[in-house]
Amino acid sequence: MTDEAAAPSAPSSPVRTAGRWLADHPAAVAGIIAVAMFAAGELLRPGFAGYGQILNVLRVAAFLGIVAAGQTLVILSGGEGVDLSVGKVATLSAIIAARTIDGGNDLMLPGLALALGACALIGLINGLGIAFLRIPPLVMTLGMIAVVQGVILIYTGGQPAGRAAPLMTDLVSGRTVFRIPGILWIWAVVAVGMVVLLRRTAFGWRVHALGTNRLASGLSGINVRRNVVAVYTLSSVLAGLGGFLLLGYTKTVFLNLADGYMLPSVAAVVIGGTTLAGGVGGYPGTVVGAIVLTVLESLLRTMQLDEAARQIVNGIVLILLLSAYGRQARLRQ
Repeated sequence: MTDEAAAPSAPSSPVRTAGRWLADHPAAVAGIIAVAMFAAGELLRPGFAGYGQILNVLRVAAFLGIVAAGQTLVILSGGEGVDLSVGKVATLSAIIAARTIDGGNDLMLPGLALALGACALIGLINGLGIAFLRIPPLVMTLGMIAVVQGVILIYTGGQPAGRAAPLMTDLVSGRTVFRIPGILWIWAVVAVGMVVLLRRTAFGWRVHALGTNRLASGLSGINVRRNVVAVYTLSSVLAGLGGFLLLGYTKTVFLNLADGYMLPSVAAVVIGGTTLAGGVGGYPGTVVGAIVLTVLESLLRTMQLDEAARQIVNGIVLILLLSAYGRQARLRQ
């Protein structure tokens, strides 16, 4: 028996352990960033982190979060997937709903059905082009922006008409228990539905499998093309739902109502921990990512920066955040 004994490995320090845990849980990091920005805003303007202000920030974040729900599915499914058409699709949904409803509560459900049906058709075309014609997602969805813009101009003649139903406004902006706006309960329902879809259904497992390895998924019996089409169709439907709810918030519609959600929807997904390569991530992280982006915008306004300065600072922060998350070797839900 030798006197040599294997030297025990040095225990990890709490700081190193915490660092590894944070590296593996980017959604938690995003949450910490959001809290830090609220704290910074409170120092700059007392009341920024007050209950009412937090509810206002969450209300604005809800629209981005709902639009980004479909983006989460697309990015999670891999194949260099990204849907750049979500903003324009959300705008089309609001325009169709506004003209159909035109202030009448009795036409709210038909308006919603018609708007989401049009969005589903656009998503279906995106999916078919990507899955069967092998058009790169970036090219397909970028081209679809121009197509939808043309459809909007033809449909409206350049002058969008109509308005939200009073019931829509009450549903979105009405205060409920603890003064919580109705849109937050709707967002909560969407979030629960997304979590169940991705973690408790065969479709969700297939989406993760597609993002991990599409070739292996096909060899294991998964119909890759059909599921890709389904993912892009759902992305457009969820974007349409976001546009419909945004109409309830703004009450009137504009030609570029939701266009600004295109890139933030991607940023929210990535900040929340879903890898751009696909296969790893989830919607809870996207929820946190949407909140981070909204708090950032609110903080910049609190600092009383002009529009140009806000755009520059916002862009720099986004580049830093996205580059940091992009270097993560492995991420968890």
